[in-house]
Amino acid sequence: MANEAPWRVVVAPDKFKGSLTAPQVVEALAGGIARVVPDAEVRRVPVADGGDGTVDAFVTAGWERVPVRAEGPTGAPVDTAYAVRGDTAVIELAAVVGLTKLPGGQPDPMSASTYGLGQVIGHALDRGVRSIVLGVGGSASSDGGAGMLQALGLRILDAAGAEVPRGGAALARAARVDRSALHPALNDASFVLASDVDNPLLGSDGAAAVFAPQKGADPEQCATLEAALAAWAKLIDPAAADRPGAGAAGGTGFGAMAVLGAVERSGIDVVLDLIDFRSRLEGADLVVTGEGSLDEQTLRGKAPAGVCEAARAAGLPVVAVAGRCLLGEDELRTAGFAAAYTLADLEPDPDRSIAHAAPLLEQLGAQLALRHLQR
Repeated sequence: MANEAPWRVVVAPDKFKGSLTAPQVVEALAGGIARVVPDAEVRRVPVADGGDGTVDAFVTAGWERVPVRAEGPTGAPVDTAYAVRGDTAVIELAAVVGLTKLPGGQPDPMSASTYGLGQVIGHALDRGVRSIVLGVGGSASSDGGAGMLQALGLRILDAAGAEVPRGGAALARAARVDRSALHPALNDASFVLASDVDNPLLGSDGAAAVFAPQKGADPEQCATLEAALAAWAKLIDPAAADRPGAGAAGGTGFGAMAVLGAVERSGIDVVLDLIDFRSRLEGADLVVTGEGSLDEQTLRGKAPAGVCEAARAAGLPVVAVAGRCLLGEDELRTAGFAAAYTLADLEPDPDRSIAHAAPLLEQLGAQLALRHLQR
C-alpha cells in the first residue's frame, strides 16, 4: 500500500555491563533496524536503573551535564559529572566512588569511602539544586554512607573526641556524631534514593553479607564490616537500618535515609518518570529494551522490566535483547516480553560475544526488524 506511515520504534535498553554503554547499545540496534527498514523512525532512549550509566541516560534525554572533580573511593581525584534540569539533579554514585573508579582496579573493602559522593552532592547544593536523585549501585565501599555525610559536614567522633577515619571498618570506633556543621542547604533539600535492590543494612541479606564480597572482602572482613555497620546504625538511626534499600551501595542507602531523609524508589521508575518516558511511546509500534543478562534479577525491578511494564501499559509490544537469557519462554511471556534475542544465539563463546557485542547487536537489530517490522 502506498504512502504507509513509517514504523516507529522506541529503543530503550540499559548497558551491557563490561561491554557497551546504553547509548552504544542503542546505536548498534538502530543500525541493524535501519538495514532492514531504512525509513523507520527510531527513538533513541537509553535508560538505567540507578547504577552505571544513569547520568548518561539523562544527558541523552536533554539534561545538562555538569562536570565536577571529586575524590574517588580511595581518595584519588576523579573527574565526574552529574545531570541537572531546573533545580533537580541526578547524581550517580558509580561515576565517582564506584568499583570502576578504584585505582588500578585494586579493591579496598575496609577503607574505601563514599566521601566523593558527598562532595558531588555539595557541589549541586552550592549550585542551587534542591531536589536530588541519588542513583546508587556499583559502590566500591561498605561505609554506610558515612563518607558521603562527612563530606557534607557531619563529624563522626570516637570516644576520645577525635575524627574517625574514612571507610567502613573505622565505624566500629564511632561513639558520637556532631551535626552542627552539616551543609545548611540540606534543610531545604529533598532526596530520592534510586535503587534496584531492597536489602536492609544488616543481617544475612544486608550490605556486608551480600555485597561486601563483591568489593573484595573476605569472610573475616565481612564480619568486621557487619559489626562496624551495626555500631554505625545504633549511633545514627537503628530503625532506618531495617528499611528496604538501606543496604544499597554498601549501606549508602541507610546514610541517605537516616540523615538526608531520602525516600527509596525503584531506580528504573525514577528514571522513566524524569525523562518522561511515557511521552516517548506515543504513536510507537514497537519497544526494544534489554541488558547484558536477562535473568531472575531482571524481573525484580531492573531496567528492562520497568521499560516493559510502561510499554505494555501503553498497549505496545516489547522485545528484549541481551547477551544471554536465563529465563524460559513462559517467564518471558508472563513478564510481558513478546520475544528475546541474544548475542549467545549468534556467538556462543562469551569472550568473543563481549568483544564483538556491537556488530552482533546490529545483527539482532536486523533480525527483530525482519520479524516485527513487516506489514
